[in-house]
Amino acid sequence: MNFVRSLIAAAVALGAATGALADINVGVSISLTGPGSGLGIPTQNQLKQFPKEIAGEKVNLIILDDASDPAKGVSNTRRLITEDKVDVILGSVLTPVAAAMAPVAAENKVLQIAASPVGVPPGQDHWLFRLPQGNDVMAHAVFEHMKKQGVKTIGFIGYTDAYGELWLKAAQAEAERNGMKIVAVERFARTDTSVTAQALKLASANPDAMLVVATGSGAAMPEKAIVERGYKGKIYQTHAAATPDLVRIGGKDVEGTFVVSGPAVVAEQLPESHPSKKTAIDFVSKYEKANGAGSRNQFAAHAYDFQLVMEKIVPVALKKAKPGTPEFRAALRDAMEGMGRTVFSHGVMNWTKDDHWGYTKETGVMLKVQDGKFVVEK
Repeated sequence: MNFVRSLIAAAVALGAATGALADINVGVSISLTGPGSGLGIPTQNQLKQFPKEIAGEKVNLIILDDASDPAKGVSNTRRLITEDKVDVILGSVLTPVAAAMAPVAAENKVLQIAASPVGVPPGQDHWLFRLPQGNDVMAHAVFEHMKKQGVKTIGFIGYTDAYGELWLKAAQAEAERNGMKIVAVERFARTDTSVTAQALKLASANPDAMLVVATGSGAAMPEKAIVERGYKGKIYQTHAAATPDLVRIGGKDVEGTFVVSGPAVVAEQLPESHPSKKTAIDFVSKYEKANGAGSRNQFAAHAYDFQLVMEKIVPVALKKAKPGTPEFRAALRDAMEGMGRTVFSHGVMNWTKDDHWGYTKETGVMLKVQDGKFVVEK
C-alpha cells in the first residue's frame, strides 16, 4: 500500500512539474511611473483581463514598471529573460524604452511585441513587432487631412528622442510629397516643464498649422504654450496623444485640435462597414465596464490587441514545441509572420516576413476635439 501511495505521489509530483514546465510566461515592461504613466497604467488596466489560460496552457503574466526610463527597460528585459524565463515580452509603451529593450530581446532570441511605434535600423527587427501604427502610416493620414484643409506651411514641435525624430522624418517626407513646407522645427525633452522659448519661435513663424509630437499627458503642455502665445492656426497631434489626458490637462486650449488615431478609441463612431468596428466595440465595452465610462485609451486597446495576437499564435507554436524552450520562442516569432489578415481593435493587421509593422495607410482615423470629446472627422 505504501508503495502504491508513493507511486501516486510521484505521479502527482511529476504531473505538477510537467505542468509548470508547460506554463507560458509572458513578460511585460511598461511605464507605470514617470512621464509615460498615462500610457502604461491603462495598458496595465487592460492586462487585468488577460486570460489565465491559452490553448489549454496556463499563462503567467509578469508585469514590471520601467519608470519611463530606457535603462530600467533594459534591466527589466534582462530580468524577464534570465529570471522569469519568459517566452514573449510586451513593451514598452514609450518608444525610447522599447528601442533600448530591442537589442536585449534580439540577442536572447525572445519575441518582443512593442506597444509603441519603435524604429530600429534596417534588418534589426527580426524579433521585434509593433502593435501601434507606424509613424509613416499615421503621418499619411495627418497630411491628407492638412491638404484638404488648405495647409501650406507647418510648424513642428516634438520630443528630442526617437519618437520625435521618427515623426519629424515622416512629416518632412509627407510635406515634400504634398507640396507643403515645414517652416519651423523646435524640440523639447520629455522631462521639460516649459517650452516657452520654443512656443514663441513657432508662434512668430505663424505657419498655417502646427504639428505637436508628444505622448499622453505630455502632449498638452506644448499646445497650451503655443495657444498662450497667441497662435490662432490649426493644431495637430499624433496618435500617442489620443488619450483622455490630452483633453483633461489641455482643457479649452485643445478645443478644435485635430488628432490622428487608430479606430479603437472611437468605436461607436465608426461606420458599419469599418472592419474593426465590432472588435473595437468589444474592447471599449469590456474596458469601460471595468474602468468606468469614458476611460477608453489607445494604449489599453494595444493591450487588448496583444491578447488577440497571443490567442492566435500560441496554438500554432504549441504544434512545434513546448513553452519555456528556445524552439517555442522561435515558433511564436514565426507564427507572427504567418498569422495572416487579423482584425484588431486598431485596424487590420497583416504582419509578414518583410513587414513587422503590418498596418496599411488606410488605418489612421482623424479626430477633432469638440466639447472635450474626440469626434471622428467626416
